[in-house]
Amino acid sequence: MAGHIQDRWYKTETAPNGKTTREKTERFGTGLRYRARYVAPNGSERSKSFPDRQKRLAEIWLSQIAADMTRGQYVDPSSGKLTFKEFAAQWLASQTTDPSTIVNMELRFRLHAFPYIGSRSMGAFQPVHIRTWARALADSGMAASYQRTVFANVSAVFAAAVDDGILIRNPCRAGSVRAPKLDRRKLKPWTRDRVVAVRGGLPSQYAPIADVGAGCGLRQGEIFGLAVDEVDFVGGAVHVVRQVKLIGPQMVFAPPKGGKLRDVPLPDVVSAALATHITRRPPIDVTLPWRTPDGPPVTARLLFYSRERKALNRNYFNMYLWKPALIAAGVIPERGPGERFEPSREHGMHALRHYYASVLLDSGENIKALAEYLGHSDPGFTLRTYTHLMPNSQDRARRAIDAAFGVEGAGPGPGGADAPA
Repeated sequence: MAGHIQDRWYKTETAPNGKTTREKTERFGTGLRYRARYVAPNGSERSKSFPDRQKRLAEIWLSQIAADMTRGQYVDPSSGKLTFKEFAAQWLASQTTDPSTIVNMELRFRLHAFPYIGSRSMGAFQPVHIRTWARALADSGMAASYQRTVFANVSAVFAAAVDDGILIRNPCRAGSVRAPKLDRRKLKPWTRDRVVAVRGGLPSQYAPIADVGAGCGLRQGEIFGLAVDEVDFVGGAVHVVRQVKLIGPQMVFAPPKGGKLRDVPLPDVVSAALATHITRRPPIDVTLPWRTPDGPPVTARLLFYSRERKALNRNYFNMYLWKPALIAAGVIPERGPGERFEPSREHGMHALRHYYASVLLDSGENIKALAEYLGHSDPGFTLRTYTHLMPNSQDRARRAIDAAFGVEGAGPGPGGADAPA
């Protein structure tokens, strides 16, 4: 047994003659009688009290504690009293990942987890509580991909609690719990006409942003952080070395997503558009902190900036420049007085990257090269995202033969290269 059981209703007294007798204590007949005590692995004493006539339960409890210690599955009963909200706050404070990621996780917890499961003690969670919460996420109407992100963040908190010895198992990974399913709809890239139409709906000083997105595949933040000295007009390349990020309300410069610096081919059409843009709207020096709001200041000569001569804020750009351009191009309908814009997640600036990928794949570019240009660390992710856009083997066969025998279509057979003289 891991400890011992104290009977608080009786005490043992030793008489002068050496004999021991049991005497009633002041607590006799009141309160919980038995207190099971043991020493935890960290050296602290732990205990639990039981009523009269339940000494056997106290013994079973101590035996279970001893077994858990032996198997390495011991969980401190007092640590499980922390609520999910309290433990999640501690977990967030210990994270060393990207600051903007931490801010976004805190927002997801505050909006989509704490109102449902924040006040429950960590040790009181059962799979049913996670199933009920997951159902609430599904009924909220949020995108399936976002549901999965919220679910994954919550599961990470429970996984940390298991690692810290607060829980024996992660309730998010129980067999009866199902993570939100992804929307399996295939990505449908924009057409060239749509790209041109949306570009035309942007103010002239921001129209080249669409050229860089659709012609080089850069992310929105990478375009906003693009400096003139990172565009190699002679060598035909764009050096992607930074992005503009939002950490709460504060804009900062940061490395590209995943810290993946890369070079992207610069097509002549994009090169010409940027050259014209620079002539009409010269780049300016913009200074922002590096990585965190209190980081060291970094200055870059940006190609695109606001009318206040500051870095572009994605929230302002998306709401007041991009969505009106979508309306002008007929992608989403005009909003009525007092109404919000129609949700258009699939028509954000990321649609330009998808267009870029579709054009390269249609031209025969390989997945590994495309992944490098897009800044994906895993070509498998690129393949899973765009595999349905790749030309099939029959298309490739037709194109190969057409290319080999010329655009006129002259080939083997009557009237072709193999026809008798």
